[in-house]
Amino acid sequence: MTNWLEKLIKPLDKERKEYILVRLSKDSSPSVDYFVLIMLSSIIATMGLITNSAAVIIGAMLVAPLMSPILGLSLSSVAGEHLTVEKAILALFQGVILAITLSCILSFLAYHTPFIILEDIPPEILARTKPSPFDLIIALAGGAAAAYALAQPDLSEALPGVAISTALMPPLCTVGIGIAILEPTIIFGALILFLTNLFAISFAGTLVFIAMGFRPKRFEKTWHGIPMNVLIAAILVLCITIPLIFISLQFVRTANLSNEIHNAVLQELPMIDEAHLVNITIDSSDSLLSPDSVIQLIIEIQANSNPSYYQVVQLQENIAKTINRTVSIQLISVPSTRLDPHIPPTLTSTNTIGPSPTSTLSLTPSYTSSATLKPSATITPSLTASLTPTPMLAYIFRTDGNGIYIRKEPRGDPIFSLSDGALIDILDGRETIGNAKYIQIRDISGRIGWVPAYYIYIEP
Repeated sequence: MTNWLEKLIKPLDKERKEYILVRLSKDSSPSVDYFVLIMLSSIIATMGLITNSAAVIIGAMLVAPLMSPILGLSLSSVAGEHLTVEKAILALFQGVILAITLSCILSFLAYHTPFIILEDIPPEILARTKPSPFDLIIALAGGAAAAYALAQPDLSEALPGVAISTALMPPLCTVGIGIAILEPTIIFGALILFLTNLFAISFAGTLVFIAMGFRPKRFEKTWHGIPMNVLIAAILVLCITIPLIFISLQFVRTANLSNEIHNAVLQELPMIDEAHLVNITIDSSDSLLSPDSVIQLIIEIQANSNPSYYQVVQLQENIAKTINRTVSIQLISVPSTRLDPHIPPTLTSTNTIGPSPTSTLSLTPSYTSSATLKPSATITPSLTASLTPTPMLAYIFRTDGNGIYIRKEPRGDPIFSLSDGALIDILDGRETIGNAKYIQIRDISGRIGWVPAYYIYIEP
């Protein structure tokens, strides 16, 4: 199995092998420096994830020392150094537990601050909850590159790039964030991504170290000529590949269904006169792939006039027939007026007979006063109290350019989103949950929802 690798990669000399064994044995052992770097990288990665900062997350990848025990585990298993194997496994286990625990604590504290952090899941967190076979390929290539660069004395400058490509700390911190906010989907997805990187890096590193000439000092068990450590690593990679394929198929099916829904709406929308599609929101509270689930759609359109109730019902029935699923729709119609500035203006000429060099406009005010007094008139005062709330003008701000979700109710389901700087009206609704204050708003399209007060700037 490894003959072709041995031909491709030049084996190392004895002195270089001894140096790499000693170095990885030292780096793979749990030490004060190792745990300090684990804590610092976990703090950096957690803050980068909850603030949605890709630059900060990259910094955490460079600081994280988890690559060393993984490569140490690969090398020691190939070389038959069982003591180093035990040290690497212990360091890896302790580092993982420490990173998840610290991330969970930081996320819990951030979630209960008055700054409304993690009120909406940032994209950087969501990106680490959807692993795919592509992540497996990246981890295999990254693990091979890390092992090769570590063994070659002139390629050490490539290790930071490998650390970035094979992200280990961000998925672990995402697991801690998921535990803090009690989101099983985030926990499971991020954990699968971390295990994918772990097994793939270990397997690729094992193959590269074998190709470089590392061998156990005593007899090694094989199965049909394949070393047992390589076989075990390959089985682990195969085991993690199965859920990755399943998750990827789920994503593909969901994307296909979403595309089918979008096409069905576009196909049936012309039944409403002069209607133009603005946005479609698919409620994913239930599994979209379950044939018994009800697909809830929020369709936003622009039209010259509001559609009738009959048209909305007919639209719902047609969409359900097209995609062969039970559909519940909420139609938001925004009135619009079409203005065409390309129509040329009509010029009206005024013919004047004879020269008229000057023109004088004279306005003479005329006042007419007419008063009729009726002494028998009776005035009966009538006081009626009528309080009509006047919406206040405000803006969405402090979202760092990411926008904010507007919800049906405080901490409820999102119904639409607004970008930074969006103009809104402040309505009468006020509610406080924990340390977070929520305000009811209305956007320029007439949609009403709730948003944390932290993200609202009220114009004085």
